[in-house]
Amino acid sequence: MNCKIITVSDSRTADTDYSGQLMKELLLKNGHIVTAYELVTDEKTDIVQAFHSGCIDPKIDAILLNGGTGLAKRDVTIESIQPLLHKEMVGFGEIFRMLSYTEDIGSAAILSRAIAGVYNDTAVYCTPGSVGAVKLAMEKLIIPELGHVISEIRKNL
Repeated sequence: MNCKIITVSDSRTADTDYSGQLMKELLLKNGHIVTAYELVTDEKTDIVQAFHSGCIDPKIDAILLNGGTGLAKRDVTIESIQPLLHKEMVGFGEIFRMLSYTEDIGSAAILSRAIAGVYNDTAVYCTPGSVGAVKLAMEKLIIPELGHVISEIRKNL
């Protein structure tokens, strides 16, 4: 699958974007292609612009965003992306929080607002920006199902 990675952060640079780098590494390791990467600030307009540039590219099958999913006032990834989704995969967020609770962070999992869904023919994933959260989401949920998700999205086209 051809993927675009978007890191949402006010403080990271391309050199310090360890979560975006991990996403790229895991995608490549599992036979996927990273066709685009962007690092944007926690601003709705920047997030939506980066998202739409990926959605209009017919070569991109999935957009993976990391960062900006918390409860702080500057965390606006969910507010930027969720209203744009045509379908939401609610199970992604539910299972991500369950795995976070049992395998990693305990009750702090309730702070996660990770979501996934579909925009037109593009799979969309929004994960927290920590390396641990990205690793968990990628290894347990995104990588194992990415091909299946894209296949379902494109069924009957």
